[in-house]
Amino acid sequence: MLIDSRASVQFGGDRALWLRVTSVCDKPTYHGWVWLTGYSIDLATGKALARREVFAQIAGLQIQRHTTDSAPPLKNTAPTTRRRGV
Repeated sequence: MLIDSRASVQFGGDRALWLRVTSVCDKPTYHGWVWLTGYSIDLATGKALARREVFAQIAGLQIQRHTTDSAPPLKNTAPTTRRRGV
């Protein structure tokens, strides 16, 4: 999950981080906010760096998959062959 200034002002600019979320706290908070626990991720290696607890706005969280391979995404449809006159 990418956490930047859209989720909380403390993660603006170069302070944005990728967080591999391990748990979401169920304690009551302000409406639209949540406590997340997880590990900050090194984008170059995909490995966890440090355990973090983050307070963020749910609407600003960006769930994204980070992939290390450069393979193109798979298509869900088979190739179509068009024939003349049929």
